[in-house]
Amino acid sequence: MKPTVKPQNPCFSSGPCAKRPGWELSALKDAALGRSHRAKIGKAKLKEVIDLSRAILNIPADYHIGIVPASDTGAIEMALWSLLGARGVDVLAWESFGKGWATDCKKQLKLADLRVFDAPYGKLPDLKQVDWSRDVVFTWNGTTSGVCVPDAHWIPDTREGLAICDATSAVYAMDVDFKKLDVVTWSWQKVLGGEGAHGMLVLSPRAVERLQSYKPSWPLPKIFQLTKDGKLIDGIFVGETINTPSMLCVEDAIDGLKWAQSIGGLKALVERSKNNLKILETWAAKSDWADFLCVDKSIRSSTSTCFNITDSWYQSLSAEAQAKAAKELTSLLEKENVAYDIGAYRDAPAGLRIWGGATVETKDIEALLPWLDWAWAQVKQSAAKAA
Repeated sequence: MKPTVKPQNPCFSSGPCAKRPGWELSALKDAALGRSHRAKIGKAKLKEVIDLSRAILNIPADYHIGIVPASDTGAIEMALWSLLGARGVDVLAWESFGKGWATDCKKQLKLADLRVFDAPYGKLPDLKQVDWSRDVVFTWNGTTSGVCVPDAHWIPDTREGLAICDATSAVYAMDVDFKKLDVVTWSWQKVLGGEGAHGMLVLSPRAVERLQSYKPSWPLPKIFQLTKDGKLIDGIFVGETINTPSMLCVEDAIDGLKWAQSIGGLKALVERSKNNLKILETWAAKSDWADFLCVDKSIRSSTSTCFNITDSWYQSLSAEAQAKAAKELTSLLEKENVAYDIGAYRDAPAGLRIWGGATVETKDIEALLPWLDWAWAQVKQSAAKAA
């Protein structure tokens, strides 16, 4: 039977993600539009983003926080190009973006001493393989596989190398221990539902020391340059951005951060995401056609929840036919205005990816689930008739 109750917000995309509950365009009425980002008001708003981020995420006082161009991709590549090459590098890759950073290290930076530890979608490499006398690059949460590291206990306090972490779909929804990390990056468009094109870059004192004592052998474009004459460009970390940000997006970021504070900060954000995962786990345990891509609950993401279609008919199909059936399922839900953008990432196995970050209401996840079952039944009925 076709359900009658729809999610109030059908936005389950894994980026850009759903706006915070109750968001309206009027939330941006105080944006410094038409003003220079270098004017007093512009710099004050940029610094407010930095200060609120530090307070909510409990980032140590001696860590530097900057707003940089090109979203999380720009932030992590800025770090890779600026910091790597001083010692050997280990890269952990278990989904599309981690594999991308590994490719950067191998084919773009052409690092001579590089080791890549990878794992298939749904699994995690053996973290014990990492050599912490080397720099280590990894994603905290695999946005395209639904697999995250279990915690930061595997990272030693006495590490010699730098821990460089792409945490874009983890921060504000998971307990990220910044003291265990030397570089952390994310974008506004994920857990707090901000807009794209702006990245956040956090540097530990050890990362700053590397920047000031090591010069890469390759050229750095302007938007990657964090030092001048061997010294950190401090202005980047107090709101003096490298290039021009969107002050409309800045205002939206401030709104999301203030919302996070208003509901109880990081603890409340993490709890909201965990609650969404619990609802999905209960549904998956009873489903006869879908299950998590990540079987191991200890490393299962609460934000980018990815699902395999396990139905025996579907599994008998060719890869091309599977992708077509999965597309038909998601198209049905979009046509009904029930769920937008929940297909698996283009490089991942065909299936579903449902965002469960902090801006998604648990009641909307609950309302979505009967529709998933209905849509899958429609796909199978359509295939049976065609046969």
